[in-house]
Amino acid sequence: MTRRLVEDEDVRGVITMNEEYETRLLCNSAQEWRQVEVEQLRLSTIDMTGIPTLANLQKGVQFALKYQSLGRSVYVHCKAGRSRSATMVAAYLIQVHSWSPEEAVRAIAKIRPHIHIRPGQFEILKEFHKEITAEAAKKEAVSPVTDMKHVD
Repeated sequence: MTRRLVEDEDVRGVITMNEEYETRLLCNSAQEWRQVEVEQLRLSTIDMTGIPTLANLQKGVQFALKYQSLGRSVYVHCKAGRSRSATMVAAYLIQVHSWSPEEAVRAIAKIRPHIHIRPGQFEILKEFHKEITAEAAKKEAVSPVTDMKHVD
């Protein structure tokens, strides 16, 4: 799968939402990813009951945006691709499209109907959205007025 991700999908970043013990035998290590020129960001989140922290959602989104700006892809994964990784992808969609958590989850579910965002994960997405919305409002409030005319 590594070759396909790197060569066919142009993946240059990987966000791993698993704890290290979960991936030891099933996934590439950070070193193995580096050997194929892919950067791994591990944002350990407990399986089944885990909720990514707000700080980890921010780190993951910034990581994805870095590769997006380079025209490259980022692969986000957890064990089943249903909950932890879907929460991270939803945060990314909230950031990029200014969507609500509901809109982001619906967009993912259209492509991956088996996702399951748990209530605690949905709450952290609401917090993330609230933060993004507040940041956008601050930027609007301090941006210079560009439509002024000089009158003598």
